[in-house]
Amino acid sequence: MTMHLKRPLKRSGILSAAAVGALSLSLAACATAGPNQGTYTDRLDAMMADCEARGGILTATGAQSGVPERDHACIIRGLPSSRTQ
Repeated sequence: MTMHLKRPLKRSGILSAAAVGALSLSLAACATAGPNQGTYTDRLDAMMADCEARGGILTATGAQSGVPERDHACIIRGLPSSRTQ
């Protein structure tokens, strides 16, 4: 019968494993393709076209997040819908 002794993990080993795990998760998140593909300008142009098609004006919200959906809003002004009259 062979006895195997387990060596206790050192604190630096646990921290190293945690750092490697966190790094791999962050790299995997960056590598996955999400719904927000394209450059900032491409997405902004698409938002502007959609907003103008609905009769609105795309305006800046004042945020500078690097995400056009957060940095801009479609403002639609005009007559109320027929359901509210």
